[in-house]
Amino acid sequence: MTAPTGSLLIAGSIATDHLMTFAGKFSDSLVVDQLDKLSVSFLVNDLEIRRGGVAPNMCFGLARLGLRPVLVGAAGEDFADYRSWLERNGVDCDSVHISDTKHTARFVCTTDTTMAQFASFYPGAMSEASQIELAPIVERVGAPSYVLIGADDPDAMKRHTEECRQRGYPFIADCSQQLAFAEGDLIRDLIEGAAILFSNEYESHVIEKKTGWSAEEVLSRVDIQVTTLGKDGVRVTTNDGTSFEIPAAKDVAALEPTGVGDAFRAGFLAALSWGTTLERAAQVGCVLAAYVVETVGTQEYEFTHEQFVDRVRASYGDDAADEIAAFVN
Repeated sequence: MTAPTGSLLIAGSIATDHLMTFAGKFSDSLVVDQLDKLSVSFLVNDLEIRRGGVAPNMCFGLARLGLRPVLVGAAGEDFADYRSWLERNGVDCDSVHISDTKHTARFVCTTDTTMAQFASFYPGAMSEASQIELAPIVERVGAPSYVLIGADDPDAMKRHTEECRQRGYPFIADCSQQLAFAEGDLIRDLIEGAAILFSNEYESHVIEKKTGWSAEEVLSRVDIQVTTLGKDGVRVTTNDGTSFEIPAAKDVAALEPTGVGDAFRAGFLAALSWGTTLERAAQVGCVLAAYVVETVGTQEYEFTHEQFVDRVRASYGDDAADEIAAFVN
């Protein structure tokens, strides 16, 4: 496969997660016949603030593999520390839109001992992502090999997709979390003409149900469909009839699944940028995903060049490791 030449633009949500733990049970503080007057407060044991959002998660993974992705999204003035973290780790943040009035999107969640949760999501600055135009970004960083359009403000996703079609930028459709809320017309518009369509297996069925397209019709509208299968790995299908599955990386000590799909996408795109085959790209994606599932937090994993290559070797053999060793740095 010929390596794409150009920048990688990663568009999607930018957010922080504020996660708290309550040592008791919420149900002990709730009176069923008084829920219409509900007013309760819980003393929590801890607070974890984690960096998140699909676009920074993917950018972090790409940068860990030696690329310099361009983050495209909207954040608030409180993004400064997060931005510094990403830039120190090799992510281009110069095209992030900063809102004058809204905070960066935020997920706030408290979990009790039974795993019951009270949670809120504040979209904040994400609602301004639709103001972002891709052309000035491309003028700054050069023509893109791909523009990945991940879960974000729906109007932003639609605008980015339409601009990619108009300007001839190869784009990747990755609707993920927005599939639950989007109507069929929007999903069809986001997928039509994509170079790659990413989803997990459940999401692939949601796409078919909401668009009214069969699996074959979905594939006919994109070049490559990549479907993650959880612990079973990934399936890659192309519209010329090629289809194969790659098993997940071996000896994974799963701890926390959040961000695993984002890491897979980062590994897959990194390998495509190196010019590998689709099989190698899927293998790199699975190995990078393994690091995330073994770590609490979506951007907390670390590895050396040698460790990554050794893990590729252990899971997929010497040929795969020797080929990847030339690129990981």
